[in-house]
This record gives sequence, structure tokens and C-alpha cells, in this order.
Amino acid sequence: MDIEAQIKLESSTAAKLSKEANREFAASNFATGKALMRQAYEAGLRCQSLIQQYNQSNTTSA
Repeated sequence: MDIEAQIKLESSTAAKLSKEANREFAASNFATGKALMRQAYEAGLRCQSLIQQYNQSNTTSA
């Protein structure tokens, strides 16, 4: 899988998990919401790291 596809996958995962977490918080399922939000946060960090790698590879190859 190329880096652009990985970035799209991680950003999509982060958004999906965040929405699920918000639904859980709204239903007063705070432990589940917190766990989902943690997973969304981690997916966001992975996405940021991939974006940095992508930008570095494009800067050095240009």
C-alpha cells in the first residue's frame, strides 16, 4: 500500500472512531467513549507521522 493510501486510511479511521466515541459519550457510555477516543487519537498520530514522511519524501525527491 502506498503512503497516500495509508494516510487516507488512517484519517478515515480516526474520523470514524471519533464519531463512534461521540455517540457513546452521548449515550453516557463514558468508558467506551474514552477508549474509542483514545484509538481515534492514536490513528490521528499515525496519520500525522505518515504525512510528515510523505512531505519529506516529496521534498527530497524534487
